[in-house]
Amino acid sequence: MFNWKSHYDALHATFPGSQHKPVIGITGNFGDKGCELAEGYFESVIRAGATPVILPPTTDTDALVSMLDRIDGLLLSGGADLNPLFVGEEPIPAIGSINPKRDLPELLLIRLAFDRQLPMFGICRGIQMLAAALDGSIWQDLGLFAEDSRKGEKTLPLLKHSQNLERSYPSHTVTISEGSLLRSIMDTETLAVNSFHHQAVREPGPHLRISATAPDGVIEAVESSEHKSILGVQWHPECFCLRGDETMLPLFRWLAAEASNYHEARRLHSRVLTLDSHCDTPMFFDQDIHFYQRDSRILVDLHKMTEGGLDASIMVAYIPQGPRSPEGFTAATAYADKQLCRVREMVESSPLIDSGLPAVALARTPADLYRLKSEGQRAIMLGIENGYAIGRDISLLQHFQQEHGIVYMTLCHNGNNDICGSARPREGETSEGVSSFGAEVITEMNRLGIMVDLSHASERSFFDALDISRLPIVCSHSSSRALCDHPRNLTDEQLRALAAKDGVAQVTFYSGFLRQDGQATILDAVAHLNHIIDVMGIEHVGIGTDFDGDGGVPGLASASELINFTRRLLRERYSEADLRLIWGGNFLRVMETTQNIKS
Repeated sequence: MFNWKSHYDALHATFPGSQHKPVIGITGNFGDKGCELAEGYFESVIRAGATPVILPPTTDTDALVSMLDRIDGLLLSGGADLNPLFVGEEPIPAIGSINPKRDLPELLLIRLAFDRQLPMFGICRGIQMLAAALDGSIWQDLGLFAEDSRKGEKTLPLLKHSQNLERSYPSHTVTISEGSLLRSIMDTETLAVNSFHHQAVREPGPHLRISATAPDGVIEAVESSEHKSILGVQWHPECFCLRGDETMLPLFRWLAAEASNYHEARRLHSRVLTLDSHCDTPMFFDQDIHFYQRDSRILVDLHKMTEGGLDASIMVAYIPQGPRSPEGFTAATAYADKQLCRVREMVESSPLIDSGLPAVALARTPADLYRLKSEGQRAIMLGIENGYAIGRDISLLQHFQQEHGIVYMTLCHNGNNDICGSARPREGETSEGVSSFGAEVITEMNRLGIMVDLSHASERSFFDALDISRLPIVCSHSSSRALCDHPRNLTDEQLRALAAKDGVAQVTFYSGFLRQDGQATILDAVAHLNHIIDVMGIEHVGIGTDFDGDGGVPGLASASELINFTRRLLRERYSEADLRLIWGGNFLRVMETTQNIKS
């Protein structure tokens, strides 16, 4: 007789010391018997060290969101053809069977998972769904691919992509691109794969890139072009494990590892206050922007803050440098007031969360931020970018603090003003330091408890201000000149001097400040952070994205992608204590010191 109790006893014996295993949601097929899943999918996930759950096809958006909130990775299974109407095409005669239950739910699921940076792995139909959902395209039938390829100079005969061989054995080879994620996972250039499909990816689209092809040119694998955890293969790796062949198991182990990393990052964000010290979103609030919807025109909105795990953002009133005249000063002050008022109006229109509190609230102090996080609310702080906003009227500092609650002011922007010289003086302007009026401004900011921000300041202004201020200063969005020789960046000498005065430098995500040649990515942002920490120490660095200014690079393109930065830093072996400092603890230490002086 089968002794099921021995299995129960074994399970009970291992339970107390068990660790969290990442949860992988697998899209279920839908057939005559309802929702079902082939054994290979969940067995491969289990053997990779993760926990599988089946996700049923549903168009209930609340259910889709709830499912995504409870998983750490998404596995897109194979199945029927995609209805071409979903990609703007009419069906051709060679189209196969279509499963009307799956297409729309999976397209929605992929796009929602993409917004949340959830690790995704697509298999066969899954790779095609990835392309369709992420702005690529598919061939309805490989006959169209063969017809299209005959138009080119190099024509290769089409392989048999629907094998009669038993499914767990390979039938043709694929070539894996050098330098690709897939190459690093499989550690080979050529891989023998199984094949049973007649549709395929046509164009991967802007978010994906080709990482493997068959000898006839058919796309066999795609991966993220933005350093994200997204991979798709045209073959069926799950079939191999059922006969004990572990050739394809590295693919599932990759997904399990990425899901585990994602889970840890989300868990950390739930405990650590995350602050972006600089964004320019208020510039757009006069353009019918919808902050409480997912608005593609801005990089910071409530949805993106939630998706990226961002608790708080310092939104600045950016004032372009204009004429240094009474009329110019008056206009600059009025413009600053107008932008700051727009932010307040936006916050006052906040929807309510389940507790009955507003989803977003204004904060003036670090204590406000910690309280709002504990209550489940997102926080907005206010600042001014460019001291041109006060002209030559030092009393306006108190006005902006009392009326709007600004926490810092950047002394200048591009172009010199009456306070100091800029890192980027305009044509005909000389390199200058802090003026006598600027020295008064810094002293008054110290008295009022407003942080002095030296991003955009010239090197001479930087050292002048460091000498004048009796309190630590900040650079709310600046990166390393040693890695990118741009006058807006900070030299190692400046970084060391800033640390000596207990200040902070906030790494920014503008491509031009991260690298001088080509498009910067999340990898460059991490490199700048690492370098600044090497020079200053972990207690003097943070993150100031410059979103909706010039900030945003692949992998960190909006507030929704900030969780990716945490995931990268976890891979770099930064601890939770380190990340607490980087994600705002250092910046808020300076803020608290500055504000306590006033009190």
